[in-house]
Amino acid sequence: MAQPSPYRPGREHTSRTYPVIPPIYQTTTFELDDQAYEDIQGTGGLHETWYSRFNNPTVDAAAADVARLHGAGQALMTASGMAAIATTLVTLLRSGDTLVAARLVYGDTNDLLERDLPGLGVNVVRVNAFSVDAWREAIAAHRPAVVYGETLSNPQLRLMDIPTVVQTAHGAGARVVIDNTFATPLCTRPLELGADVVVESATKFLAGHSDVVAGAVTTDDRALHEEIQRRVVTFGGSMDAHAAFLVWRGLRTFRVRLAEACRTAAALADLMASEAGITGVVYPGRADHPDAGTVVARVMPGPHGAMLALVIEGGDERALEVIRRLQVAVEATSLGGVESLASLPFNSSHFNMTPQQRRDAGILPGMLRLSIGLEGEEALAGDLRRALKRAG
Repeated sequence: MAQPSPYRPGREHTSRTYPVIPPIYQTTTFELDDQAYEDIQGTGGLHETWYSRFNNPTVDAAAADVARLHGAGQALMTASGMAAIATTLVTLLRSGDTLVAARLVYGDTNDLLERDLPGLGVNVVRVNAFSVDAWREAIAAHRPAVVYGETLSNPQLRLMDIPTVVQTAHGAGARVVIDNTFATPLCTRPLELGADVVVESATKFLAGHSDVVAGAVTTDDRALHEEIQRRVVTFGGSMDAHAAFLVWRGLRTFRVRLAEACRTAAALADLMASEAGITGVVYPGRADHPDAGTVVARVMPGPHGAMLALVIEGGDERALEVIRRLQVAVEATSLGGVESLASLPFNSSHFNMTPQQRRDAGILPGMLRLSIGLEGEEALAGDLRRALKRAG
């Protein structure tokens, strides 16, 4: 009489042939063998799949696609964009080090720079990100360990002159970390411009469907990659397998989504430039953009992104009336989804600044930020025109 096979739940259901779509490895742990033990004892388990906080095949699939988009050797996925930013900076900085960073950055990044890093003994120096002279002076004066900036500022959509800043930073022995969330690797590849590390909120354009929170860290430096990975493991910012699958699925359409959104943003910017009730249009692809010419040509030669800012005549209060009358674009924070999102800096991203501080930062009264989705320029232009008319 044949003996029953041992009960090995799940393992006998593995497919003999490869799946077309990466499976969601919704498992905390994996079967150990001699190779796994060798890696655990040799590198702390960084290179072997044995526990999902360290490595998971679904997470690895998403990371590999992000690396390909940047033309990079490797990438790491994290639980959020802030996990990517904070883990990277804490890895690169030690007590007593100096960080030179852009004055205007994402709000939670600003909290990290103003509250948390100084609490760890890091000296943080802030500069006007759009002044090459300001970067040069601060780097020469403070000899920082790290220089940090964003490719595109929020919501002014100004460009950082990454190649020039990188050259200055590397000349002083500093590493350069760039947040490329707004630009995306379709429009700008900071590693190719000399940056050492790129951090991104994969929540936004990379995943692209407003249904997952995630982050990514990309670098060509293998040793640095492993150092950041160790901190991700230690601090617990690892990505969940199901979240990784959603990011991976979004990345499959990244190029076509972004190409269409960028095309729409450029067309909408031109349509709105002559619209009554709109006193300003900010889009990196336009000739009237503050950084048009050398900086745009070097940092974002085209396409020019899917973010667009409009200045509504009548200031913030009228802009609020306009945004509340939109029917196609949705009033919401965040960006990068297939749906267009609209927000006002004065009551969302920059509510904690005074009106004068916002003006000084280039955030004009009535500024409305648009993250362009896939509805097309005619639908979005019609929506804006109706809202402007109904707002009086």
